[in-house]
Amino acid sequence: MASIASLGVGSGLDLNGLLDQLQEAEQQKLVPIRQQQADQDAKISAYGQLQGALSKVQSSASNLNDPELFNSVTSDVEGDSVSAAATPDAPPGRYDVDVTQLATASSIATQGVDEEAVLNAGAEASLDVTLNDGTAQNITVEADSTLSDVRDAINASDSGVSASIVFDGSQSRLAIASESTGAEAGINSVTFNGLDGLALDTATEIQGQDAKLDVNGIAITSDSNQVEEAIQGTTLSLSETGQSTVTVERDDGAIRDAITGFVDSYNSMKSTADDLTSFDAESGDAGELLGDGTTRMAETQLRSTLASSVEGDGLNTLSDIGISMNVDGELEVDDEKLDDVMANQPGELQALFTGTGDTVGIAGRAEEELDTMLGDNGMVENAVTGAEEQMARLDERYSSMQDSISSTVDRYRTQFQELDSMVAEMNQTSSYLTQQLSALG
Repeated sequence: MASIASLGVGSGLDLNGLLDQLQEAEQQKLVPIRQQQADQDAKISAYGQLQGALSKVQSSASNLNDPELFNSVTSDVEGDSVSAAATPDAPPGRYDVDVTQLATASSIATQGVDEEAVLNAGAEASLDVTLNDGTAQNITVEADSTLSDVRDAINASDSGVSASIVFDGSQSRLAIASESTGAEAGINSVTFNGLDGLALDTATEIQGQDAKLDVNGIAITSDSNQVEEAIQGTTLSLSETGQSTVTVERDDGAIRDAITGFVDSYNSMKSTADDLTSFDAESGDAGELLGDGTTRMAETQLRSTLASSVEGDGLNTLSDIGISMNVDGELEVDDEKLDDVMANQPGELQALFTGTGDTVGIAGRAEEELDTMLGDNGMVENAVTGAEEQMARLDERYSSMQDSISSTVDRYRTQFQELDSMVAEMNQTSSYLTQQLSALG
């Protein structure tokens, strides 16, 4: 079959140009499909934006539906002797803490020796370590060990002590310290067996001691500087002697942040939905989800949930705590009213959002509603799936149309080649007849 470049050579007709025009006309059949693909792609992207906005509301509702949020506390310390870390179990209160003694570890050093000297030539040796709580252990030292080897043997054991080497300016000493603080964990005795020249220097002995403090006048003793439950649900970290004041109070900042975060996420979702369903009468521009039933239903259901009432004698609606919906459908917060509720009705505020017993609060309802919307077979998920399936059908239709256009153009090409050949033959016949007639004349 002749190529396109050869069309018209025999006939003298512009068959290449005509074929190009026909092919361009056929390609126009793809234009509406491409437009539908672009519209569908924009719709899928718009559903993604809607999903993202609803997911943020879902997350903020989940945070607000957590009872521990309303039990969270914060601790503040005045003074330098302690720091404090409170858990939700800590009751609010003010505590005066007077640290009179810090917990310390005990230690003792040996007399000085040559660090390179062999302490047990040709024979295995050992040392016995006994702590004040009665814990005792025999530590084996291999033959021909130096001071460093004895140190390593102690550190490899699980005896409750650790060792290091200290150079005093002329000789080296083995310093042994208890791994834990407190009087009970202190070193009671260390005995060297078969280690020549290694003996304790009792002048270096430091006894371990417990921490001592008063909390609101109550005397407390601790074997560690990390004191737990001296204040219920609070860990005190002692750093120096002296007086400090620890204040434990409900973390209203975290609660307010969770409430305003929920309001902000809902308003952001509302703004996103408005943009996606907007229509500008002057320009004719429309949002990708204009008239979309899924978007409208999601908004309606969520708005209905937030406007619902919770049973009980306390706070029943969002408006009771200063949260109202304006004419644009967005939530607004009356800060003064919310602060008053947080200060005077903390239990009722929690019940409004998290519910009590078998009653589901507003945050719980919103979370459940959004779980259903965004979950498998939920209306948003189904809408996305439907749009993706429609895009797949458009892709198939586009591919099929391309195949059809290619077949049509190939058919035109074949017909033009036949026409070219036929006209060429006719031209040759005409030329021959003209010559013959001229000869007869």
